[in-house]
Amino acid sequence: MKELPHHGLEDLLTLMAVLRDPEQGCPWDVKQDWNSIVPHTLEEAYEVADAIERRAFDELPGELGDLLFQVVYYSQFAREEARFDFHDVIDTLVTKMLRRHPHVFPDGTLDSRRQGVSAADVETARVNSNWERLKAEEREGGNDPETVSVLADIPPGLPALTRAAKLTRRASRVGFDWPDTDGVMAKIREELGEVEEALVAGDEEHLHDEVGDLLFAVVNLARRLKIDPEQALRATNGKFERRFAHVEQGLASSGRTFEEVDLAEMDRHWNDAKRLECGRNRSEESSNES
Repeated sequence: MKELPHHGLEDLLTLMAVLRDPEQGCPWDVKQDWNSIVPHTLEEAYEVADAIERRAFDELPGELGDLLFQVVYYSQFAREEARFDFHDVIDTLVTKMLRRHPHVFPDGTLDSRRQGVSAADVETARVNSNWERLKAEEREGGNDPETVSVLADIPPGLPALTRAAKLTRRASRVGFDWPDTDGVMAKIREELGEVEEALVAGDEEHLHDEVGDLLFAVVNLARRLKIDPEQALRATNGKFERRFAHVEQGLASSGRTFEEVDLAEMDRHWNDAKRLECGRNRSEESSNES
C-alpha cells in the first residue's frame, strides 16, 4: 500500500488559498468573512480544551488542526486584503516571545539562547515579574503609562468567567486585592445577602445586578485558590450531565416518566448517582496508590 505524503505548513496555506479561490474554490469557504468565522474559532478552541480535559489525546491532533485552520483562515483574509499574511503572524509571534523571554534569549534572538543554565535555575517569581512588566510596556506602546489602564487589552469577547478572572488577576498585581481568602469569603456572603434582599423585594433589575456581583465574587475566590473558574464550571457541567443521565435511566428502567414522579423520587436517583460516582473515585484512588 502506497504511503500517503506527510503534509507540511506550506501545503496547508496552499489548500486555504485554493478553497478561497473565487473561480475554483469551495462555495462555502469563498463566502466566509472575518465575522462569520469567529463563532467557529471559539468552538474549535473549546473542543481543544474538552479533548485535553477528557485526556482524549488520540483526538487532539485533529482538534488542534481545526484550531490552526482558523488562524490560517484569518491570515488568508488578510492576505487577500493586502494587510498581512501567515508568515507575518509567525514573525510577530516569535519576535514577541523572544522579547518576553530575556532570561532565555538575552539578546532577543534565537541564536542568543543561554548556555548551561537550566530552567530550574531561573527564579519563577522573577520570570513572572519580567513577563508582566514587558506586557505592560507593550500595552503602553510608547504612550504615557498614566493614561493606559491596568485592565487594557483584556478582550471583552472572552467567556465571562474567564474575563472576570483576568480582570481580578490584573487588578491584584497592583495591590487591589484582599490580603487573604477571608476577605473574599466575606464578600461572597455580602453579595449573597444582597441577592436575597433583591429577591424578597421582587426587584428584578436589581436582582440581575446582584447575581452578577455574586458570580464575580465567586470567580475572585477561584482566582485566589488558583482554580480556573471556566474549567471548574465545565467539570461541574459534565458531572451534572452524568448524574442527570442516571436519573433518566432510573426512571426509564421503572417505566415511568418525569411527569409521573415527584422531586423526592428524582432526588433518590440523583443521590444514587452521587454514591456510585464517589465509589468509583475511591476505587480509582486505591488503584493508583497500589
